[in-house]
Amino acid sequence: MNILLLMMGGSGTRFGADRPKQYTMLDGKPIFAYILEAYQNLPDIDRTVIVTNGDWVDFVNEWVAKMPRREIISVTVGGASRSESVLNGLKAASAFASNDDNVLIHDATHPYVDVEGTRKIVEALKEYGGATLGACQYDTCYEMDENQVIRQVIPRQKLVSGASPEAFHFGDIYRIYTSSTKEELDAMTSAGAIALHNGITMKVIPANVLNLKITYPGDMELFTDLCHTYFFRK
Repeated sequence: MNILLLMMGGSGTRFGADRPKQYTMLDGKPIFAYILEAYQNLPDIDRTVIVTNGDWVDFVNEWVAKMPRREIISVTVGGASRSESVLNGLKAASAFASNDDNVLIHDATHPYVDVEGTRKIVEALKEYGGATLGACQYDTCYEMDENQVIRQVIPRQKLVSGASPEAFHFGDIYRIYTSSTKEELDAMTSAGAIALHNGITMKVIPANVLNLKITYPGDMELFTDLCHTYFFRK
């Protein structure tokens, strides 16, 4: 079974709007609903756990009720940090997941669904035990110091930007999160970083979509322009 954890428990303080970005409306629909609908159209996804900001549970449930496969969707509340939110999502999934199931963790601030990439991630798990979508670098990459002075060129062939989803065998990642201390979880914000720290090999699947992350208002402007012509074509 393939389980999706849709992570959207953040407060969006850097976004500067009256609501967290994942709940921002575009053409009468919140951003997370575009992502959720796209994943619901994938036969690869068997169950979904939405990890939401506690203040927006009712809002999320209202939209879940409109989904055609709403019976496969669970909603739980996130924690005080990203890692605590992932832990809460994994605990919710443990009610029906087995150790051999796959869990795909998608951050709703990445407003896209890479269909082909998701399928390749599921396949990669069979061999590697961990996989992530990654955006390859095509421009010259530099390392700079604290004063933003360039120190050296880093071969771009060795660099990728993290993208969504990251994926693991449920039993492995659940064991890691439930056995880690709060300090250990807080020190690493991504599931991939925690997995690597605990010896899980991560296979990179190059992204087939623009790896947009909505953090600042300008990112939302780009998503608005491309939503229906690129990310989620009507």
